[in-house]
Amino acid sequence: MSRVGRLRGVITKHKGPWAEVCARIYLSCHGLKTVQRNYACHAGEIDIIMLDRQTLVFVEVRMRAGGEFGDAVASVGRAKQKRLLRTAHHFLLFQPQFGHLIYRFDILAIDGRNITWLKNAFEC
Repeated sequence: MSRVGRLRGVITKHKGPWAEVCARIYLSCHGLKTVQRNYACHAGEIDIIMLDRQTLVFVEVRMRAGGEFGDAVASVGRAKQKRLLRTAHHFLLFQPQFGHLIYRFDILAIDGRNITWLKNAFEC
């Protein structure tokens, strides 16, 4: 692998965690409280799980530096939505203290310098 290829890999590897930190700060400033980060199971991973008053929010964070491959919101397709739903059900199964809450799926998209927060981005 060339030096440019290795550098691109390092940047990509660190872009995700940076975007998630930005997302947590942004959502915290809007009153949400972090429950868990990077919840993973056999079904998939959820970037951030937060509380918005009495609503449990499963947040998918997407970051795109430019629009040449579509925007960040458009990158959460049907297959990804199904994985998020299965992962959320797994979380609720093993964290019964949250079972009484309603829940939703949000997408926080970072496109260059723009942040888009889609509440209830897709239906279960």
